Amino acid sequence: MVTRKEVAELAKVSEATVSRVFNGIGPMKPTTKARVLEAAEQLKYHPNAIAQSFARRRSGNLGVVLPYMPKVHLFSAYYFSEILSGIAEQVRELGYDLLLSLMKPDESLDYASLYRSQKVDACVILGARDTPGQRESLMHLQEQGYPFCLVNQRFEGLSFHEVDADHVEGSYQAVRHLQDEGFRKIAFLNGSLGYSNSVDRLEGYRKAMQDAKLEVAPELLLEGNYSRKSGYEAASRLWELRDQVEAVFAANDRMAIGLMQALRERGWVGGRDFAVIGCDDSDAAKLSDPPLSSISVPFFEMGKEAARGVLAGVLHGEAVHPARIKLPTQVVVRQSSKGNQANRSQKS
Repeated sequence: MVTRKEVAELAKVSEATVSRVFNGIGPMKPTTKARVLEAAEQLKYHPNAIAQSFARRRSGNLGVVLPYMPKVHLFSAYYFSEILSGIAEQVRELGYDLLLSLMKPDESLDYASLYRSQKVDACVILGARDTPGQRESLMHLQEQGYPFCLVNQRFEGLSFHEVDADHVEGSYQAVRHLQDEGFRKIAFLNGSLGYSNSVDRLEGYRKAMQDAKLEVAPELLLEGNYSRKSGYEAASRLWELRDQVEAVFAANDRMAIGLMQALRERGWVGGRDFAVIGCDDSDAAKLSDPPLSSISVPFFEMGKEAARGVLAGVLHGEAVHPARIKLPTQVVVRQSSKGNQANRSQKS
């Protein structure tokens, strides 16, 4: 049986282009379409009628793929709840419904199964990590011509439709704020470098330290997993280094608050004995003791933009072209990062 891949190779186009020609999806150059049809005729290629009917029908659902993590209260996380709220708002405005799908990190990431079963017309993917399995699954999805959008994650060397925030600039400004407040010994509590936002925040931190001609000591680079518990556990290491630390930049509010809690139990109070700034500007940041300075990330708007962009192609019969949309971030200053701490207690 002749495959779509063979037609694509003969016509010198992608498999996704062959799919769009036979399913009548999106704009197409007449010369490209003619080349595909000529190659199909030459090879006697006959597309699967059932697959075609699936491609032309709509389920009315936008899929949202979330990572399944046992014992983690996913929907209580500010990051996920805000993005989902933004997606839901846009989906409602467009007359669509939302279908949530949870996938375990270690299971086969067959995103295309959602489309083949006619459950969704497009997908927004949250919580993706840069692993070989993820790369392979997403490239396959793109080759099949299925519309999808990644939120808060990019894959270097690959071109997908992505909506992100300017984490490099946000982190740079957060560390510059600490420096402007008089702090020089600044530790960084980051998340896993499997997430591109962790890579970006590390870049912003390093750039701010280098621009201020400050050393980035390896022992001051700590790693958690974005949970409050991991911030709490990181406090043990930070406590050992307390004579070398004046301030801490944490890559999200949950880790920052866990860190402050554990250090307070040791008698070292954030906003008094050391400065701390988080990221997300969650509700918890406003209510923590002391109120936590943080980088405001427009998660709600990111969710809306992702849903709008990926559904626009479906509703107008157009292909979703890869694009990297980056929204701005902003530092929100509260008591935890103030530098006028003349009465800071002696670190013991």
